[in-house]
Amino acid sequence: MHCYLYTFQSFQLINKHIRLFTFLLKMRPLTEEEAKSLFEKLAKYIGENMKLLLERSDGNYVFRYHKDKVYYVSEVMMKKATNIGRKELISLGTMFGKFSKGGKFKLHITCLDFLSSYAKQKVWLKPGAEQQFLYGNNVTKAGLGRISAGTEKYDGVVVYNMADLPLGFGVAAKSTVACKTTEPNTIVVFHQADVGEYVRAESTMS
Repeated sequence: MHCYLYTFQSFQLINKHIRLFTFLLKMRPLTEEEAKSLFEKLAKYIGENMKLLLERSDGNYVFRYHKDKVYYVSEVMMKKATNIGRKELISLGTMFGKFSKGGKFKLHITCLDFLSSYAKQKVWLKPGAEQQFLYGNNVTKAGLGRISAGTEKYDGVVVYNMADLPLGFGVAAKSTVACKTTEPNTIVVFHQADVGEYVRAESTMS
């Protein structure tokens, strides 16, 4: 009886690991086209700093695709995840974004920590404009505290409050130079994502 129980428990353990390995294998490397879409989007915000995401001193990190979503995960974490049951494993690494059915890639707010760490162009909001941005609205000149020198129209920008807390990211609707003379109600940053989404769109975060 003990021998049978031991064999059955061993079988269950092996079965669990097989299921999890199957799950991890489904997190496949990106295709050439998928990688191109991802890196083109990242380049708008962090430029050549993209290499710092992969060339890290604390280990090897990779991008993996699973069910239209792109995850950024360390190889060490992928190995450790084999000790967690498949049903218990909700997510792995950081979800950077998602591909639409048409194949277009969109960055998600979940990658904000990385964008803010390596951002080339930044925008700071006046206190009165923070709430509007966190409700998903564009930024007007009236709410603009300051903007990085040299920002060009359509550059990707990370949005901060005046205390340097990252709030989200967007796309510059005006260059730094143009912002100096534009009207107060003119849009200067097109909203892309904000931390308010953790409340508004909680179900899409993992």
